[in-house]
Amino acid sequence: MQTVAFDDFLKLELRVGKIISAEPFPQAKKPAYILQLDFGPEIGVKKSSAQVTRHYSPQELVGRLVLAVINFPKKQIGPIMSECLVTGFHDESGDVFLCVPDGNVPLGTRLL
Repeated sequence: MQTVAFDDFLKLELRVGKIISAEPFPQAKKPAYILQLDFGPEIGVKKSSAQVTRHYSPQELVGRLVLAVINFPKKQIGPIMSECLVTGFHDESGDVFLCVPDGNVPLGTRLL
């Protein structure tokens, strides 16, 4: 395990966003959805892709709160430009469960 300085951790903008749309992403190399996430009025809406098709349908995702990194550089993923990284945990099969807050917190809340 690599040690990371706390100041380096603080550079990450891990924020709570609400999934406002989830659509299939047929051009992705691995099964994925294109997500639109609302991080509140200060940050706004950002786009991402997420390989969470095994555990979630698009309908189940809409309205969910998730934790995402919002200050990585944008990344081209096929035909879309990803603007944030949605976080999750791999299960024993390598499929992803989303990292979510355990309660209703305001959009844009930062993880510290």
